Amino acid sequence: MCGITGWISYDRDLRTESAALDAMTETMDCRGPDDRGTWVQGPAALGHRRLAIIDLPGGRQPMTAGTPHGSVALVYSGETYNFTELRRDLTARGHRFTTDSDTEVVLHGYLEWGEQVAERLNGMYALAVWDGRHDKLVMIRDRMGIKPFYYYPTPDGVLFGSEPKAILANPLASARVGLDGLRELFTMIKTPGHAVWEGMAEVEPGTVVTVDRSGVHRRAYWRLETRPHTDDRDTTIATVRSLLDDIVRRQLVADVPRCTLLSGGLDSSAMTALAARQLGEHGEKVRSFAVDFVGQSDHFVADELRGTPDTPFVHDVARTARTEHQDIVLDAQALADPEVRAKVIRARDLPAGFGDMDASLYLLFRAIRDQSTVALSGESADEVFGGYLQFFDEEARRGGTFPWLVSFGRHFGEDSEVLRPDLLASLDLDGYVADGYRTAVGAVRRLEGESGFEYRMRQICHLHLTRFVRILLDRKDRASMAVGLEVRVPFCDHRLVEYVYNTPWALKSFDGREKSLLREATADLLPKSVYDRVKSPYPSTQDPKYAVALQDQAKDLLARPAHPVFDLVDHDRLHRVAHHDAPVSNQAQRRGLERALDLTQWLDMYRPQIDLG
Repeated sequence: MCGITGWISYDRDLRTESAALDAMTETMDCRGPDDRGTWVQGPAALGHRRLAIIDLPGGRQPMTAGTPHGSVALVYSGETYNFTELRRDLTARGHRFTTDSDTEVVLHGYLEWGEQVAERLNGMYALAVWDGRHDKLVMIRDRMGIKPFYYYPTPDGVLFGSEPKAILANPLASARVGLDGLRELFTMIKTPGHAVWEGMAEVEPGTVVTVDRSGVHRRAYWRLETRPHTDDRDTTIATVRSLLDDIVRRQLVADVPRCTLLSGGLDSSAMTALAARQLGEHGEKVRSFAVDFVGQSDHFVADELRGTPDTPFVHDVARTARTEHQDIVLDAQALADPEVRAKVIRARDLPAGFGDMDASLYLLFRAIRDQSTVALSGESADEVFGGYLQFFDEEARRGGTFPWLVSFGRHFGEDSEVLRPDLLASLDLDGYVADGYRTAVGAVRRLEGESGFEYRMRQICHLHLTRFVRILLDRKDRASMAVGLEVRVPFCDHRLVEYVYNTPWALKSFDGREKSLLREATADLLPKSVYDRVKSPYPSTQDPKYAVALQDQAKDLLARPAHPVFDLVDHDRLHRVAHHDAPVSNQAQRRGLERALDLTQWLDMYRPQIDLG
């Protein structure tokens, strides 16, 4: 796991631009605290920061290979879980290896198969190859979008990086955000390819982007496709279990300490139990970590989203799987700390709007990093197996919009209400969402003979797997890599995603509950309490001290009425919420406070030019 960056300029010799390349590379020192490297040849400059996971001495980058017709250089972030098989195949084809790293396998894979190497990789990756034989750059991103990847076309080439901050460090890039960028920030629909920053784009998941003297070219090498599912229930459950056994076994491979993220829900519990069984075969124990809040278990108040606190279930799993477990307990002061908020925004490059859930995730990862370098997460199982409330909500099912927006609006309100009314009118968020929704559902192919209900559930699953999951994967990657922790996501293996996506909804929910297939596939590993537990989302603090801290910080902000945040935020509305007589308990108001404070930190840190048209 690493950070990559680079600059291709066909009209200049980049050997004279080392200062700019160094600046781009150093923005990602947190992603790669173990090593750094740069490589420049003519129009190509590559930078790399390394977090060493496999073959600690042998995986240095940029990694190059000389050929009779020019050099080929690679920068690579992520992990390829089938690198052992690929290495064996390449060796049989005459390739010789000098390291044990998956990076060298990917480089030789490109030498053998060109950009078609993408179809052969199983893993999470963002990689860039400068092919000096053809004077072209090849950028490849993993199928599900687990690893972030951005690029910024220039008049004579391109800038690229794992994160926007690497690109923005180059003097050719402009830190501008227009109306569409603000729309992305306040709608939670993750338009494919959209990067918020004007002029910048994402390499879309499952896509190869090539850059040569004629311009930028894109090719999708993978898309989520509709296929018939003919397996019966027992075969489907057995196939899911077989896939999970193989996936977890592959993702436990590392030359550094590993652990699991354990929430006490079905997803993380199943993954932790599988890891514990597999490592137990070799006499090892799994280390597991969970986040908790001071007083949360003792004073928990159930609501429609969260009916139970996590900690009792976490401890049940830790006992059953015999993990070495640790709770990371956070207080309201840490969650509301402006310095923590600044680090989260720096990690995300944006005021992303998850509030205390972003802060707690960052603090959890920071505490884990003191003891481990690789963590396995249950992230994405809800999207794959159908775990969210909106999958079962009739209003969300029938609504002609992204289903999670119906659920979020009901439970959390609209945090966009913190914006100035004139700006809100200009943004027309409803229209933006409607346009995005029509495009998204238009990509879902109906199976011949599929009922209207099954097709609608296919659409909902597709929306979650191609839009919603990417929001959460980006959040996870940025928070973890900000502290140099690699988080792996077994449920995002494309083989599992393809198989379960094409399983009819009647099978996904055969017992009338969420994630029926996952529950039955791992039933032998789970304590009964977790087997029976209803889905509970990632936890949020209930401590009123957190809301009080937000209100106090908002009051300090209101004392600076000339701050540019008030070009975006409604001063009067913020004043009413900040000076409320009691700690705000209304979720929309609390989210509005978090948004205003996040926007303030972002404007102070990045000083973007906001173009309101």
